[in-house]
Amino acid sequence: MGRAPPDPGAGPDAGSPEAPRIGAPSPSPFKPRRLERLGGAWHPARHRSALLHPSRAIRSRTTRLLEGRRVLLGVSGSIAAVETPKIARELIRHGAEVFAVMSPEAGRILTPDALQFATGHPAIERLTGDVEHVTHLGPGPERADLYLIAPATANTIAKIAHGIDDTAVTSCASVALGGGVPILLAPAMHSLMGQNPAVRESLEKLRGWGVGVLFGPSTEGEEKIAAPDEIAAAVLHRLARGPWAGRRAVVIGGASREAIDAVRSLTNESSGATAVALASQAYYRGAEVELWAGAVSVPVPSWLTVHPWRGVGDLLALARRRRSELARAAAVLVPAALSDFRVEPRPGKIRSRGSDRLALELLPAPKVLPELRRLAPAPTLLLGYKLLVDAAPDVLEREGRTLAEESGADWIVANDRSSMGAAETSALVLPRGEPRRWLRGPKDGVAGKLLDDLGRALGPAAGRPGAPRTADRRRRAGSPRPAARAR
Repeated sequence: MGRAPPDPGAGPDAGSPEAPRIGAPSPSPFKPRRLERLGGAWHPARHRSALLHPSRAIRSRTTRLLEGRRVLLGVSGSIAAVETPKIARELIRHGAEVFAVMSPEAGRILTPDALQFATGHPAIERLTGDVEHVTHLGPGPERADLYLIAPATANTIAKIAHGIDDTAVTSCASVALGGGVPILLAPAMHSLMGQNPAVRESLEKLRGWGVGVLFGPSTEGEEKIAAPDEIAAAVLHRLARGPWAGRRAVVIGGASREAIDAVRSLTNESSGATAVALASQAYYRGAEVELWAGAVSVPVPSWLTVHPWRGVGDLLALARRRRSELARAAAVLVPAALSDFRVEPRPGKIRSRGSDRLALELLPAPKVLPELRRLAPAPTLLLGYKLLVDAAPDVLEREGRTLAEESGADWIVANDRSSMGAAETSALVLPRGEPRRWLRGPKDGVAGKLLDDLGRALGPAAGRPGAPRTADRRRRAGSPRPAARAR
């Protein structure tokens, strides 16, 4: 297995608290400039170079994964069009350059000015002599990397499927289909329209052409548009490039719960935030991700496939059932807070009356990492976590290296109890055979940096599947997948 080169941004080692912090606030983009007074009044229109559009101020605030990518956002005439500015802003927060095109019906619901404010570019309301559909989706330097239609109405879906391009939105779709630009639809309509056989047939036809379809929640008799963060995640996943694109990753996280009786358990203070951050960031980078979740107290994004487990025994049973998925994974990441001890559970509920004291015998729990290594041998990369309390950096390193030798893990991340349940973390990263290095900052940022380092160790990906996967709401793995519905 290839090894990651030393990270030039990690600086000198350290065990030092001065290690670079990921996600530290950058200098304000609002640079003070001297404005002239003309006739005693300010004239901002004459000093546009001194102003920064609000869309620029938020660029890449969440990640930089879409920097250099152009997204054309098509808006059709659903009331869900009011959500479109939020979608545009979410994409910009990941670094994308967003342009908008709207149908006449969309203009009855959302103004072009609102889209210009959201994106920083004038909205395209109709095609002109500038042939905007070709400029944005045909060959050339302004070609979009993806055409996102959100919301996509039943009318627009049917027109695209049947080659009708009578609005700027559908004409753009025609050029995108002919020119091989990826298309992603986020349908929104009444639920009965979604059950219309013509709409369902149109969606199936578009999926057969490689068009991605992102379904939102079905509530209140409506097939609602997906949430802005879910749409952004789908765009990130579709446009991902790099070592994780098309590869499989299994993330095992959360706290274990060892049963005492039918209603009580032994557990710990882990929130599962690190596991959720790793799974989300891997998905953003194009990986096909499974999250194996113990007790998790943070929200789990809807785009992740979740396999639940309770105690260490449950987790080992899950690993053995899914051994083929483990063996096919490029990496298995295990930030789970696993119990070192268990008890023999009592039947029913232990009575709380009639006894002043209750003694529980703690028994050693089986170790998970060695079994994962057996089920997922090289070249699958195995990363484990080691948690200590108030340990010096040298002790963290020694204990982490020992765990790697005992378990066969390729990488170990060692950290202190202070990171449990906290928004930020300070992690000592220990790749096998390489110097230690620190990652500090918000858990999302640290997870992204760790995945980028791991990606260099994995080497180039074999390539992602040709057609994008149709996205749906999160489901618990093991439950039947809902029948395909046109929404």
